[in-house]
Amino acid sequence: MQVVAVDIGGTHARFAIAEVAAGRCVSLGEAVTLKTADHGSLQLAWEAFAQGMGAPLPKAAAIAVAGPVGAETIKFTNNPWVIRPATLPRLLGVDEYIVVNDFAAVAHAVAQADPHYFQHLSGPDEPLPAAGTISVIGPGTGLGVAQLWCADAGYRVQPTEGGHMDFAPLDAIEDAILSGLRARHRRVSVERVVAGPGIVAIHHALALIEGRPYTPVSDRELWELGTSGQDSLAAAAVDRFCLSLGSVAGDLALAHGATGVVMAGGLGLRIKDTLIQSGFADRFRAKGRFEALMAAIPVKLITHPQPGLFGAAAAFAQAHVA
Repeated sequence: MQVVAVDIGGTHARFAIAEVAAGRCVSLGEAVTLKTADHGSLQLAWEAFAQGMGAPLPKAAAIAVAGPVGAETIKFTNNPWVIRPATLPRLLGVDEYIVVNDFAAVAHAVAQADPHYFQHLSGPDEPLPAAGTISVIGPGTGLGVAQLWCADAGYRVQPTEGGHMDFAPLDAIEDAILSGLRARHRRVSVERVVAGPGIVAIHHALALIEGRPYTPVSDRELWELGTSGQDSLAAAAVDRFCLSLGSVAGDLALAHGATGVVMAGGLGLRIKDTLIQSGFADRFRAKGRFEALMAAIPVKLITHPQPGLFGAAAAFAQAHVA
């Protein structure tokens, strides 16, 4: 069976045709990326995708959206589209559909992707456990978090809002980062620090510590300057980001009772070499009396090029294709 997989974020909507069978996504066609700003609604973007395909689309849709799902109306933070799931059969001309949180889709991708799509980051260099809980964590524009429960009978995905836990500093530098963020926000969550834009707050705090004049720089520029080594302060900010990410990932693994952890998202892919060489693993393990437990948890990076689309199709297959 074929299904149209859609992954909708604030800036882009990605489309692809997927083949599903027996509860799994068997294959995923080439992804087509459209700018949400170029289309007034999901229906209009769907029609543009169909026109580009030059053939009738399948009568099934698997849609991942960046934000909570389940309400009668779905709105986006950085995207003016509004989705009313009950109207999708009529607007898109489909007979079956599913709408899932974008990070729930990533967790479905973790459950169904081939082993070669996972790169070792830290802990034992062994496959992810076949049974137990896997924490799926993704630093991007925000910090996505989901739980994947695996057992012999299959798996279940639980989306969460773990990215909005309170940020807990572990040293004087992180105290300074927290202090700077608290001056601007009543409450400081972990995604203020260990999502992509958090590099700006880290960079600012380090500039103050060094007594350097601070010139605002965008997060995109800082990531480029820091990962390339062109700027020592930006490089220090990237290293500090990796340390804090290790701490947060370890906290989530403890809270979930995880037997495996998977890092996901475009940012993780871009900085994978930096992550491996950083203090990420040390901070992940540094949980006092539970250090030995943490050291035994394999941490992987999913390298699938389109985990949102693949995972949306996988979620549809699990729900609709026995």
